[in-house]
Order: sequence, then structure tokens, then C-alpha cells
Amino acid sequence: MALLDWIVIGIFALALVGVIVWVMRQKQNNAADYFLGGKDATWIAIGASIFASNIGSEHLIGLAGSGASSGMAMAHWEIQGWMILLLGWVFVPFYTRSMVYTMPEFLEKRFNPQSRTILATISLISYVLTKVAVTVYAGGLVFQQVFGIEQLWGIDFFWIAAIGLVLITALYTIFGGMKSVLYTSVLQTPILLLGSLIILVLGLKELGGWDEMMRICSNVKVNEYGDTMVNLIRDNNDSQYPWLGALIGSAVIGFWYWCTDQFIVQRVLSGKDEKEARRGTIFGAYLKLLPVFLFLIPGMIAFAIHQNSVAAGGEGFLPMLANGNVNSDAAFPTLVAKLLPAGVKGLIVCGILAALMSSLASLFNSSAALFTIDFYQRFRPNTDPKKLVRIGQAATVVIVILGILWIPVMRSVGDVLYLYLQDVQSVLAPGIAAAFLIGILWKRASAQGGMWALLSGLIIGLTRLGAKVYYSNAEVIPGSEGSWFQYIFYDCNWLFFCGWMLVFCLAVGVIVSLCTKAPEPEKIQGLVFGTSTAEQRAATRASWNMWDVINSVIILGITVAFYIYFW
Repeated sequence: MALLDWIVIGIFALALVGVIVWVMRQKQNNAADYFLGGKDATWIAIGASIFASNIGSEHLIGLAGSGASSGMAMAHWEIQGWMILLLGWVFVPFYTRSMVYTMPEFLEKRFNPQSRTILATISLISYVLTKVAVTVYAGGLVFQQVFGIEQLWGIDFFWIAAIGLVLITALYTIFGGMKSVLYTSVLQTPILLLGSLIILVLGLKELGGWDEMMRICSNVKVNEYGDTMVNLIRDNNDSQYPWLGALIGSAVIGFWYWCTDQFIVQRVLSGKDEKEARRGTIFGAYLKLLPVFLFLIPGMIAFAIHQNSVAAGGEGFLPMLANGNVNSDAAFPTLVAKLLPAGVKGLIVCGILAALMSSLASLFNSSAALFTIDFYQRFRPNTDPKKLVRIGQAATVVIVILGILWIPVMRSVGDVLYLYLQDVQSVLAPGIAAAFLIGILWKRASAQGGMWALLSGLIIGLTRLGAKVYYSNAEVIPGSEGSWFQYIFYDCNWLFFCGWMLVFCLAVGVIVSLCTKAPEPEKIQGLVFGTSTAEQRAATRASWNMWDVINSVIILGITVAFYIYFW
């Protein structure tokens, strides 16, 4: 890192502090101010926050690492602007009418208090054990690679970087609330986009261009069926990414993440009205088309440069793991460390900081909202609004501490971080997706039906995770290799399992609903298709025009073109 790099980082830090100080001067007297930014966010702030919240360590480390190890396979999860459109066009009207702060609160209105408790518990645990911990873990790894420092003051630099990142982000999230998340995202998003674009351009220049990357990667077979690293659609017998499983699994996980997860939907709930919320999702959908090119393809570029280096008799471009394999997860930080000139490297570090801090800030704020609104306020409904803000701040502190304590476990995650994340999410998503689908699409869905769709997903998901831990580490008992339990909960491809799990949870929800009392019409009015009043339908229709339709069609067209090119 040259002096110019540190100057650039200093300017970025001053700009960030300026935004945070401005936000902290705004009055935040109640939960709506603190957790939803006063519900006056514009479409630019919403879209930028959706994108910046989504782009975290799983992209800087995981998605680039996936590109370096398996090529285009993970692009199914990233080319999902169309799923954000689904949030804006289909779900925003129901969420807006319900006047809720959290997704568990919505399930209570649609089903019962038990459903709210179950979803809030699942969400909080998953945030701490996956999102917070993984983001912090990867943040430490990124800065250790970029700065090239192994130890500082006799301490592993990984820990200094990881804990420093957490503390800085926690401070402005605790004191600034949702407004700090939204408005720092407006600053951070363009820096992140510019920095990643520079990496893409310089990486292609170093390699020899797009055609050279496609040539090298198209010569690398990823299975015995002839598919290569550049194939998005792979043989249905592929052990990891069968095309049908990838399409189904990515859609199930994507629906849960983009349309029902508090982490993302909270940004939409902060919109001043339905129009701003929907346009925020359209802007966010445009931005979501970019990560494949800004993170996954740079991973493929790093792999191609490594291949050329080895073929020329060099030691390779990417670092090696202790087991002799290439460290794919180091692809993005290695590109930063080895290719960028002074000044530009500082800008990229700012982009990395922006991505990690924005993602962490969103996680902290969403987790605090879940605890404060779905647990504390439910049991103490008469709590003073200002005290609720303080409770939210305290909850953020606790979540930060739990995330840090989980980092040692995350350091043994494996070779490809992004695959780990998607694998865990594939068993969390189906039950939650099933509950929201039957809740919003079917008037007959009962409180018990929605609750048992959630519960069945939780039980099956925990069984699958437990079986993976057991069979991955235990010695195989003779005669047990072909057991139905092992086949279903361990051997079955994770993507097909995700799809079948959604079908099962939907079936449970439907059967239980048909066997129990239907909800009262007045309870579900405005929360389900076919129950909206004339005034509600008129308000929704007035919130969009041809601008929204045309841009949505453009996003869908780009998605189709992407699939055709990388078929």
C-alpha cells in the first residue's frame, strides 16, 4: 500500500464520517425512525441499499472463489434481478398495506403469533451463524490478503481486521439506525461499482481479453459429461449443479431471500410509499445484474491467469492451500494485491470496505429490529418509544459479540465459502418460502397450515444439516450405505433436495389448512390475493406507470440474453 492509497482511504473515511454525523443529527424518537428510517426513503436510497446490503463478503470472497473453482455455475443465484421485480410487483402491495416493521410480524397478521415466533427465531439464529459470522470472517481474510500483513503487534492481522471492521460498522449502525444504513449505501454503492469495474478491466487486460478467458475456461471440463467452466446449463447428472436442480434450487433460495427475508425486505419497508418502494426494487434489480461481471467473472479471470502462469513454468497466480489445492477464495483479493497501481488499490480497498460495512450494517439493523419488535415489544407493548430505540441498540451490541465469537468456527468453513452459504440457505429457505406462498396466494390457508409449513421446513432442514455433519465425519457402518435415510438426507443432490423440500412443506401447509378452520375474511383483508378493497387496488394501480413496466421488461430481457449466451 502506497501513500496515495492511504490518502484515498482517508478521503473515503472522512466522507463516511460526514454522512454518519449528518444522519445522527436527525431525530430518531421511535421504532419507525430507528428501524425504518422514518419511512421516507426514496427509490434511489432503497435500490442502492438493496444492492449494497446484498453485496458482502460472500461476493468479494465467495462468488469470485466460486468463479475460480467452478466457473459460471453460481451465476444462477446472481442473475436474479427478476426475483427483485417479483418483490416489487407482487409482494410490496401486501407488505405496505399490512403496516408491519418485520416479516415475522406480517406472518402473525396473516397466521398466528406462533408463526411469528418461529420465523423470528430462525432468522436471528441464521443471521448470527451464517451472515454476520461469514461476513466478518471473510472481511478479515480480504484485508489480510490485500495488505499482505500476517501479524501486527504480535497478533494475527486477520483478527485485527475482522474485529476492527465489526466495531466501526457497529458504532454507526447503533447510533444511526436504518438511516445510516440507507445513506451510507448511497455513498458506498458507486465506489463499490467503480472499484470492481476497474478490477474487471485490468484483469482482462492482464489476461489478454475476454476471448482469452473464454478460451481457457471453455477448455476446462467440470464433469464427465463434457460441460466446461463457461457452461451455465450443465448435464442433469452433474453431481453438484444439475441444470434442473440449479434452476429450481436457485429460484427457491432466491424467492426466500429477495421476497421474504427481513435483511432485504426491511429496505423496501422504509419507502415513503408504494411507488418509491417498487421503483427501489426496479433500481435494485438493475444493479443485481452486475455481480456476475464484477465478481464471478474476475474469479474466472484469476483462474485463467493462474493457468497461464503454471503453463509457462511459473509458480502460479493464486496462493495454494496447505492440502496442495488452489485457494479459490483468495481470487478477488489476489487480483487487488497483484494488479492494481497505487491510488487505484486504495479505491478498491474503499470499495471492499463499502461492501463489507454496508452488508454488516444491514445485518445488524435487521437483527436488532427482529429482536426488538418481534420479541421485546410483544411482551412489553407499552414500552416507551425512545426506550425501544435503546433496546435495539443493545440488541445490536449482543449480535456483534455473538458474531465475533462464532468466527473461529467459520475459519474452518472449507475451500469455497459461497457454496457453503448456499448449501445452508437451501435448507432454511423452503419452509419459509412455503409459508409466505400459501399465505399470500391462497385465502383458505389457515393459521395452523402456515405454522406447520414453517415447522416442517425447520425440522427437515435441521435433520439434513445434522445428517451432513454426521455422515461427513463418521465412519460408514457396513450395510448402512444404501439406507433410505442416508440417500434422502445426505446423498440426494442439495438442489433437488431444496426443490422437493418446498413441495413437501407446501403439501403440509395445504393439508393442514384443509383440516383446520379457515381464517375469518376480515382478518386477512388486504393480505391475500383476492381480498383487497377497491381503494387498496386503486392505490396500487396509481403507484405504477409505463416507466415501471418498460424497465421491468428490459431487466427480464437482459436476464434471458445472459442465459442464452452462457447456455
